[in-house]
Amino acid sequence: MDGVLVHEDTALPGAAEFIEALKRNNREFLVLTNNPIYTPRDLSARLKRSGIDVPEKNIWTSALATAEFVSRQIPQGSAFVIGEPGLTTALHEAGYVLSDADPDYVILGETRNFSFQAITTAIRLINKGARFICTNPDATGPSDEGVLPAAGSVAAMVATATGKEPYFIGKPNPVMFRTALDRVHGHSESTAMIGDRMDTDIIAGVEAGLATFLVLSGITDRKEVEKYPYRPNKIVNGIEDLIGFVNDGFFENKPAQANN
Repeated sequence: MDGVLVHEDTALPGAAEFIEALKRNNREFLVLTNNPIYTPRDLSARLKRSGIDVPEKNIWTSALATAEFVSRQIPQGSAFVIGEPGLTTALHEAGYVLSDADPDYVILGETRNFSFQAITTAIRLINKGARFICTNPDATGPSDEGVLPAAGSVAAMVATATGKEPYFIGKPNPVMFRTALDRVHGHSESTAMIGDRMDTDIIAGVEAGLATFLVLSGITDRKEVEKYPYRPNKIVNGIEDLIGFVNDGFFENKPAQANN
């Protein structure tokens, strides 16, 4: 979402038109985000304010993927959660109880108000045996003023204090993509991934066997691509450059037919 369709609350050129092209051509799609702060309804409203009409059923967040993962591992379990409504709502809807009394999991998500007391509680619960989950590995996130520390940075602090590494659910973990593909009844050979980050979006798409498209409208520039041992199938300046691919039926094709 961020860096591909929007920057903060401003639509990027061609974003609305790209989504409408997907709808017009009856292409199944999901807008993915590692940001677990907001519910799909919140994000749908945010996108609509920027002029992009994405129904909430077409939004998949690391919070939803986390809730689905833990509910499959331990159905009707319990978790101590550091996060915002996007995460707590997803866990409640998955049948989870939020508690600090011997929970099955400690789940760390994003929040703009990390509490020292809550982090201390998380550390003590992990030391007592709670499984450590983090919604996403992002060390930083964007803002109008510059980068902000994100869940990955706080997870590193907790891991240092406990000696236990978290299991990250969001991109680039294939769990994020498998649960997303399940949502749209999709298959890797007929699915494309469009992202703005080599270290989360493109690597995840490559490992999942998807066609991958890197847009340079986010945080990655063309020179940075050369630092990685893997490459996207195609690099474009922005999402507007891919509208023609939708209209021409390109996304019916297999990843092997994509090229730079």
